[in-house]
Amino acid sequence: MPEWMCDTALGTLIRAATGDSLLKYPEERADFQLPPNLRLDHHPEHLDEKVVDSPSGAVSPSETSLDRQAVKDESKGLVDWYSDNDPANPHNWSKWKKWNVVIQLGLYTLATYGSSSLYVSSEGGVMQEFHVGYTPAALGLAINVIGYGVGPLLFGPLSEIPYFGKNGVYIPTFFIFVILSVILSVVDNYAGLLVLRFLQGLFGSPGLAFGGASIGDLYDLLWLPVYVSTWTAAAFFGPALGPLLSGYAVMFKGWRWGLWEAAWMGAPIWVAMFLTLPETSADTILLRRAKRLRKLTGRDDLKSASEIKQAGMTFSGVFIEAIVKPIEIMVKDPAIAFADFYLALCYGIYYSFFEAFTLVYPPIYGFNLGKTGVSFIFVGVACIISVSIYNVYQIVYLIPDATKNGFRSPEHRLVPALFSAITLPMGYFLFGWTARRSVHWIVSLIGAAIVVSSNFMGFQCLFIYIPLSYPQYAASLFSGSEVTRALFAAACVLFARPMFVNIGIGPGTSILAGVAVGCIFGIFGLWKYGAALRARSTFAA
Repeated sequence: MPEWMCDTALGTLIRAATGDSLLKYPEERADFQLPPNLRLDHHPEHLDEKVVDSPSGAVSPSETSLDRQAVKDESKGLVDWYSDNDPANPHNWSKWKKWNVVIQLGLYTLATYGSSSLYVSSEGGVMQEFHVGYTPAALGLAINVIGYGVGPLLFGPLSEIPYFGKNGVYIPTFFIFVILSVILSVVDNYAGLLVLRFLQGLFGSPGLAFGGASIGDLYDLLWLPVYVSTWTAAAFFGPALGPLLSGYAVMFKGWRWGLWEAAWMGAPIWVAMFLTLPETSADTILLRRAKRLRKLTGRDDLKSASEIKQAGMTFSGVFIEAIVKPIEIMVKDPAIAFADFYLALCYGIYYSFFEAFTLVYPPIYGFNLGKTGVSFIFVGVACIISVSIYNVYQIVYLIPDATKNGFRSPEHRLVPALFSAITLPMGYFLFGWTARRSVHWIVSLIGAAIVVSSNFMGFQCLFIYIPLSYPQYAASLFSGSEVTRALFAAACVLFARPMFVNIGIGPGTSILAGVAVGCIFGIFGLWKYGAALRARSTFAA
């Protein structure tokens, strides 16, 4: 069997079932030679006991003692990559192996995000089946989004423990997600529906919580934004994919059909991940290598850096750090507070559009449920256009500039967001005030596409800006940002429809546009004064 299967979930099970006799690592083969820095003859446990003379001829016992301790410490053997070209290092993986990870994480994110909005087409059926009003029915979408926000607080810290790694979280939680999707499709009471929707979001959240971190395991900082943007595009298109897939299905097969699609979409992706997704965490890979070397040599002193760090790590400590630290940084650092607010705004208004579509295209233009779902194709087109523009900017300008002049300040990454902040309110106004019978429906959809493209560009710039500002707190900041976005999006789902119904589509989107106009000054202020704010921060590295 190929060696690349060793670190997959299937490979782990095969090795456990066969006592490690199949899918052997290099350390388990007969021709393996221990690296020189880990050999006892290279780092002897004890110095010769004879006295060493100092240059002056006097005996220096303290120097001898210090030298002996230094050699002893060095001989403990830190397990690391064997060379700069070590094939086990994710940065050295082949292009196809890296793309396998990027594509699978993209599909995973597409499925879990898509499951949130698959429910939108089923809301009418939920109202009829359980005899509830519109707001209680819409709560099924809102509470799912809250689950996405709460999940990173639990699964983010878990993935940082090298014993589990990222696959140790992805595979079991996604399996539970698929099972919950099946149960959700046959639930026969409203309370059970809400509980299952929350749990579905909770167990679908790991891909959103640290999918970008998994991609960061593979690429250097120069090219990382290009590949992360591909994953982010999947996250943006996922919510638009839901109504697109479920619209006609619900029309002809009933409201439960839209819920079944989450299980049908997730199951084959989980199988592919189980079979072929390798572990990407360097800490986890090296910890497992250290265990194999100890078994091979019988030496307990061979340990990885992550293993030494893990010895003083507790899940409760990591969990508390993941909750407290992002809140503390957000409160004390205005740059991060604004970045989180802007990301939450992009995310929340994006979800509120689902409610606006159902109030525009069926009553004004006579679209049925299926056609309304198909209109979300414009969102997908907008995602493709925006990710293409962003990556062209990276490849044509930013990467050559960084290669020639070195990395500039994190604020330099915000330049595309300066333009998207201006086009965002333009898209709102175009959508809101052209959604009328006298104007062709495609005009308002062009406005929606501008909103999505602008949202994506601003989102992607700030998504990269946050970890570059405080890299030592990147995981905590991502978790805090995810919670903020999810809570705001859940609120938008609940208040958007009443707002549009009570004051109209045009005035309602004008309110959103007004907030977006205010954010223009915030983005430009962050771009100009962000470095000064970070310099005064107590969290700066």
